[in-house]
Amino acid sequence: MTPANPVPALANFEKAFRPRSVAVIGASDDATRISGRALHYLIRAGYRGEIYPVNHRRDTVQGLRAFPTLADVPRTPDIALIALPSRLLEDALTDCVEHGVGAAVVYAAGFAETGSGGSALQDRLAAIAAAGNIRLFGPNCLGLLHTDSGFTGTFSSAFDEALPTPGGAAIVSQSGAYGGHLAYLCEKRGIGVGYWVSTGNEAGTDVADCIHWLALQDDVSVILAYAEGIRDGESFRAALRAAHDHRKPVVFMKVGQSAAGASAAQSHTASLAGADAVFDGLCAQYGVYRAQTTQEQVDVAYAAVRGRFPSGRSLGIITVSGGFGVQLCDAAERGGLDVTPLAESGRAKLRALNPMGSDDNPCDTTAGWLNDMSLITKTFDVMYSDGGYDSIIGSFTMLPDSPTYGEEIRLAIAAGTREYLDRPTALCMEARPEVVRAYESDGFLVFDDSERAVTALGALAYFAEHFDSPIAEHFDSPIAGHRQRTARVDLGSEPLSEHAAQKILADAGIPFPASTVVTHPDDVAKAAADLGFPLVMKIVSPDIAHKTEIGGVILDVEDEARASAAYRTLLQRATAAVPGARIEGVLLGVMCPKGVETIVGVTNDPAFGPTVMFGLGGVHAELFRDVAFRVGELDHAEAVNLIREIKGYPLLTGFRGAAPADVDALADLLVAVSRFAVTHGDQLDSLDLNPVLVLEEGRGVLALDAVITVRTAP
Repeated sequence: MTPANPVPALANFEKAFRPRSVAVIGASDDATRISGRALHYLIRAGYRGEIYPVNHRRDTVQGLRAFPTLADVPRTPDIALIALPSRLLEDALTDCVEHGVGAAVVYAAGFAETGSGGSALQDRLAAIAAAGNIRLFGPNCLGLLHTDSGFTGTFSSAFDEALPTPGGAAIVSQSGAYGGHLAYLCEKRGIGVGYWVSTGNEAGTDVADCIHWLALQDDVSVILAYAEGIRDGESFRAALRAAHDHRKPVVFMKVGQSAAGASAAQSHTASLAGADAVFDGLCAQYGVYRAQTTQEQVDVAYAAVRGRFPSGRSLGIITVSGGFGVQLCDAAERGGLDVTPLAESGRAKLRALNPMGSDDNPCDTTAGWLNDMSLITKTFDVMYSDGGYDSIIGSFTMLPDSPTYGEEIRLAIAAGTREYLDRPTALCMEARPEVVRAYESDGFLVFDDSERAVTALGALAYFAEHFDSPIAEHFDSPIAGHRQRTARVDLGSEPLSEHAAQKILADAGIPFPASTVVTHPDDVAKAAADLGFPLVMKIVSPDIAHKTEIGGVILDVEDEARASAAYRTLLQRATAAVPGARIEGVLLGVMCPKGVETIVGVTNDPAFGPTVMFGLGGVHAELFRDVAFRVGELDHAEAVNLIREIKGYPLLTGFRGAAPADVDALADLLVAVSRFAVTHGDQLDSLDLNPVLVLEEGRGVLALDAVITVRTAP
């Protein structure tokens, strides 16, 4: 298996992206061949460092002096671009190690993506690079570039027409083709790209490594990332944390889903998880924006690269048509933006300013302002000054492209927003590229569609909210060192009954109703009387995870005679439904008051480890699938964020006159569950608390059922 992070964290990235010298090993004189394209790009881009083509058959390559071997190169290159077939790569990479090269790019395919034989060769390359402290990119990648220095260590056809315009965007992609496509779209959208990298098979450097290093660069304003899978969850989380802490927006395109594991048959949580849902939770946890389409990814990056974020979600709307105002209101509701009414002071100003227009938000100016452009200037000023909106969208159809009005409109809008350049102003319009560029030069975001404009502004608000919210620390963090780790116990290797699971989890701080287990019919009456009626009674067996499905739960047992009858019934049902099941007895528990049923669970994700799930509970958990996820240990604030993320959250806040539920106690339970999961991550496969009953505010929570599934030896 390819070692994760074989080179010390972030070592030699500077030599990779900003090399002072480059060796092109296997350089071809033919600029149309893969082995000649990177050299051609370096020359065309005016790369300011030294270029050393290595070709033992030629004295010159593409007009540059060539060297027979790496040993003949007069200066140790910072990076080597290896354009050789796979059979020659081990020797070439070994030469790089022996001559002190800091980084290397392997373009060739035919490695892990082809099967076991290719995987073995890839592992050998990874081992050579790790032993020699070389920052290795690839194999099966398209390389990397840094536009400001002219370093273009790639053969991607995306740069045939022109290299990217320098700028604050950085592109990181496992897929070279997708990364090239993004660079092309960014150029068309007017987004300058300063860094571009294709990680390919990731034998030495993965997407996480690149995001982490780029997040630390002062000249990076936004990171666009693409991945099909994450190989090292811890390093990926560290990279996302670095981006968060340095206020660098990450716009991620993550494709592919995986089926839940074999444990799904025994776990509600596992059946509701899957890599895609967990990745959504991770993005929400670290403030990463997950784009659903490539267009959305580029739109959000376009808005974020300017580094201008709203302080909230209030949105002002100015239009030349009432219909566009309604359209934008609908889009704003979908995008989580608040079209709040304009303050009365502002409404009075608008009425005085433009009696024929509307005096609220959205503000329909009608066409009268075409006779007096100062009206649009004053309208923007009133909406910002009196409305206090965090951002404004102006919808102007094709008018900015008009030879008659276009330039005057631009100057009028610019004058009205000059005092509010600390927040984003978006314009929906259709115009020639040169007109759009003029508006962008004035600081505006320009979109041709209402939905796209609202989506981008919503993303900016999302980033701002997360940048201002701290991320929970790990147990071993110096910041979190004062917190107590959950006491560790041996969970064993055999299935646990509900009673055994409850005892373990109660010690970890999870509240359960009062209960007891009886193993003989003569003990039922006394145990029932001691607890008090009414009771719930359940079969206790490590071999029966979902008791309701076999009739293994009886509710509202009201007296001793019914308790004794229920005891016999439960034993009979269990024996009939699961012959040979180990029966530990019958659990008697007090019936609980009414509350909101939720589900809390844990899965052990292959990449990210213990992952906490929360959602609506009871028998409807898998039907509605209204769940959300977080990775690792939570603090109280992040637990509250998790609770608020589900669509059913209003049920906890007093829906339709009901009393508010105890969200704080529920958050405390989620924190305790997360700590238990992290502490026992090497033993725990999954955990289910379903339902967790959330009582009225101030009365706490109760877990009514518990299932722990332990890991078994492979």
